[in-house]
Amino acid sequence: MSNPLVQAFFVGRAVAEVVNERLEVALTDALSDLGKFDAEAREQLRQFTEEVLERANRAAEAANASQATAGTGQTSSDSGDLQAEIDELRAEIALLRTELQHYRRASA
Repeated sequence: MSNPLVQAFFVGRAVAEVVNERLEVALTDALSDLGKFDAEAREQLRQFTEEVLERANRAAEAANASQATAGTGQTSSDSGDLQAEIDELRAEIALLRTELQHYRRASA
């Protein structure tokens, strides 16, 4: 390689190959990390959902148990309080659904 122009060509070509390989590795690593993050986020969301449902079921069972022991002497004000509680729970469910939709859109 006595010709500097030919040498410069091969050096430039080698630089381009090395840069291309390193970019490929960096991109692959970045996509791998993104995939891991997505999988972990989905798993945490699944665990969160399971925990929320489990607690809700326990609370419902406790409420049913306390209602069964309270008997049938329920007044109209108690049923009004029950309706208010149901409305609050529905509002919380709607809020959670909205937040879940925002999370899904952000992670998509």
